[in-house]
Amino acid sequence: MRSPQDLPVTVEAAAAVLSRVAIPDALLEVAQILHDAGHEAVLVGGAVRDALLGRTHGDWDLAASATPAEVQALFRRTIPTGIEHGTVTVVHGRGDLRLHIEITTFRGEGSYEDGRRPSEVRFLRALADDLARRDFTINAFAWNPITRVFTDCFAGLADLRRGLLRAVGDPAARFGEDGLRAMRAVRLCATLEMRLEEGTAAAIGGALEILDRVSRERVHVELFKLLAARRPSLGLEPMYETGIWPRVLGPVSRVEADAAISAIELMRPDPVVRLARLLWPLREQRGQIEAIVDGLKPSRDERARLLSLTDPAIAPLGRLRDPLAIRRLAAALGRRHLADATDLLAREWAQLVTIEEAVRGAALAVGELAIGGKELVAAGIAAPGPGLGKLLAALLDWVLEEPARNTADLLLARARALAA
Repeated sequence: MRSPQDLPVTVEAAAAVLSRVAIPDALLEVAQILHDAGHEAVLVGGAVRDALLGRTHGDWDLAASATPAEVQALFRRTIPTGIEHGTVTVVHGRGDLRLHIEITTFRGEGSYEDGRRPSEVRFLRALADDLARRDFTINAFAWNPITRVFTDCFAGLADLRRGLLRAVGDPAARFGEDGLRAMRAVRLCATLEMRLEEGTAAAIGGALEILDRVSRERVHVELFKLLAARRPSLGLEPMYETGIWPRVLGPVSRVEADAAISAIELMRPDPVVRLARLLWPLREQRGQIEAIVDGLKPSRDERARLLSLTDPAIAPLGRLRDPLAIRRLAAALGRRHLADATDLLAREWAQLVTIEEAVRGAALAVGELAIGGKELVAAGIAAPGPGLGKLLAALLDWVLEEPARNTADLLLARARALAA
């Protein structure tokens, strides 16, 4: 990513940077067809911003002065993806170079009655009017790849160079239109390593009730992007200061929040483990933990990991020194979650080494024993049923005491002794 001093200062310099960016041929062809038909067609959104920053970007978004009906008339293969909101998907190109290109008509919007979608959409012809409805100045850029004109109506370039995230126009109006913008603001602070402009930050508090109405799946996506960032603290600190934190992660004290933020800066960028650390102050309140986790609509695997990693029973892992005690706790936790729990709790290098040495080569589950139920039944030591499970559990506990005991001969001998 380019450093702030290397970012373009003028729109001409920005155009020069964007002129060197590789844009798919099919997209350029679509833009040219629209241009030749008398329409303005521009690339907008995060991809333009990321190209200026020298970041890897996602799909290009194309906006045009053409109405959906005019777009459909110009192209042979179209899909009415979101035609009521002005979006038509054009299928263009050949073979592996074929693209599905979303074209959204320049538009204005009515009131946002559900905190996410406008009650009405008005199609416009002027690019500046379309850019005025966007969320942040650094997302309100437009690049015309045909005429090579770069548009920056709201001083977004200056904000980009200053590392400042600022709402377009009236910040209270922008956050009032779309409740997810509050989460997107703190996420962008983390992923782009920026800071919230004072007025923009102050406006978030007035939109928290609208954030509450946003789909939790959308909040989950923004939160996990924030937590995967190189410096999540840049998003978490404003998340606390603006009041977003308790609406998403539950109430914690400033001291607890600061400790959690400092800790996850040192952890690997795994959103699940980092989220578990943010929830750790609430670990004794199991009902609240479950409500917060389930409220974020995680996947089944994410839910299992989060509930395991916020179980207060695993807390001793960060301080135990006795190898047997560590192995028993690791066995109760399960090897699947051990690395996560170690990353979460063992902040000192010496403790990391202690845990690694304690579990190295050790069986931590019945399935890791050198023999299983089949061998015990075949040897005539046990019969299928609950007793067999108890015998295997006893063998595992015996092996936890001394990992070298995990051989078939020793386990069979021990099983005979236990059965007798």
